Amino acid sequence: MRSMPSLIIFEHRSKPVLPRAAFLRRMAMSLVVGGGLVIVSLLGGMVGYHLLVNLSWLDSFVNAAMILSGMGPIAAPQTDAGKVFAGCYALYSGLVVVLATGVIFAPLFHRIIHRFHAEDDSDARDKPLEAKDRSAVRAGTRKGAASARKKAGQ
Repeated sequence: MRSMPSLIIFEHRSKPVLPRAAFLRRMAMSLVVGGGLVIVSLLGGMVGYHLLVNLSWLDSFVNAAMILSGMGPIAAPQTDAGKVFAGCYALYSGLVVVLATGVIFAPLFHRIIHRFHAEDDSDARDKPLEAKDRSAVRAGTRKGAASARKKAGQ
């Protein structure tokens, strides 16, 4: 099984675009991690609503799911502890939705941007050097060669 850093560390722009099979594995893994975060959050909300608001497990599920999805609560808490929990859980849920969305879609966005960079790099390699830069490269001067490479990469 792949380690967590492979989920959050993507290939550098100088590396080739990831093959489709590896990309699909990365997308599946990010979906599992994002979905796992949502499921753990849903279970935590269910436990909180069950213990602090005294709802049945089914009602706790409905309330936690509605808060997590951004729809709002079904049953209003009557106790002070339940109200504090509901407020904290609502704030937490908003962050979880943003975080899970980022985790799930990060590989896709990275791939799209990486393709643009890969196209930019290939365009720079295909662009001919100007005459003065070619002469500096032929002369073997370090400064001239570095500036020629820098201009080709622009």
